[in-house]
Amino acid sequence: MRQAERAIFDLRRGLPIVLRHQGAQTLVLAVEGLCDATLSAASTLTGASPALVLSRHRMAALGHVVTAEAVSLVFDQQPMERELRALAWTRGAALPHGVQLVDADQTNLAALRLLARAQLVPAALAFAVPEAARSAVEHELAGGQLLAVEADEALRLCRSGPGLLTRVSEARVPLAEAENSRFVLFREADGVHEHVAIVIGDPGRWPQAVPVRLHSSCLTGDLFGSLRCDCGEQLRRGVAAINEQGGGVLLYLSQEGRGIGLANKLRAYGLQDEGLDTIDADQVIGFSKDERDFRVAHEMLDQLGIAKVMLLTNNPSKVEALQRAGINVVERQAIYGDVTRQNERYLQTKADRHGHWLHDLLSEQDEPASAEPERLPAPGTAGGA
Repeated sequence: MRQAERAIFDLRRGLPIVLRHQGAQTLVLAVEGLCDATLSAASTLTGASPALVLSRHRMAALGHVVTAEAVSLVFDQQPMERELRALAWTRGAALPHGVQLVDADQTNLAALRLLARAQLVPAALAFAVPEAARSAVEHELAGGQLLAVEADEALRLCRSGPGLLTRVSEARVPLAEAENSRFVLFREADGVHEHVAIVIGDPGRWPQAVPVRLHSSCLTGDLFGSLRCDCGEQLRRGVAAINEQGGGVLLYLSQEGRGIGLANKLRAYGLQDEGLDTIDADQVIGFSKDERDFRVAHEMLDQLGIAKVMLLTNNPSKVEALQRAGINVVERQAIYGDVTRQNERYLQTKADRHGHWLHDLLSEQDEPASAEPERLPAPGTAGGA
């Protein structure tokens, strides 16, 4: 899958790639970072007009409910860069007259998934290379100006989760909330994502059900103390709670903005300032309500030799993900930040639309008042998560 992994880097650099499928070739560009010169060069090389590939979430934001994961917009005339950008992520944009909607084929779906994997806006331009342009494209490929990837290989990469995690380095890092702590860094095979396991206390003296928290990175909250979320407080309180219970592990996962990346999170913040909640804002730019893949947490726990955990979380999806992966989650403990004027709507959305166990914090009655560990039934039994 090395070619597909290289393709992620090229797309992030604003370079086109070529996807191959059953003898056909498609030149692919990310709409993010697109300029008129790049668009013109791609059109000249292929002699073709592009299709714009959008996710079903973006199509819903445009007012069109589709059943396919992605659709291709086929234009009756060459679209301009400004029009493509508006269709890709601008709130209130409308489909132009004459555009046709076609369910995305294998190649166009692979293009969209590569962009999402690269944490770019999931909007791709796809130029189907006609026979007359095949030699010109092959010349660019042979000269190293373009990278070719099999569409099936790209899809396998994007379906495979994080791939092989490599344990790269580790060191003792005393923390204010847990002096006896060790950081262990893991790197994904694609080279883009790195995750840290914060090992707290002496593993030989951990409780039988190891206290574990999965914490997705949040630059704005964790580092700068943003008032828009409760992430920084949850991070530090999570470390303290694990330390108080005899030690365990906090997995710090490179999944900013529920997996959409910092750039897209900031775009979503702008839409929230216009009145949208966090889920609707993510949908406007083409994402689902949660793009994270917790298989990486399972692999990290496996490498650390942890199979039975007490999970510090308010998120039922984390419990379900670990249980599906074979981790025995026997208990859950709430981990709260403070409710403020700036984050109250965000927390309410997580409770109402994500199903997080936050109603007690928000003065409702659906959640036990204490933060004591809650025993969980075994997966597959009545009442299980």
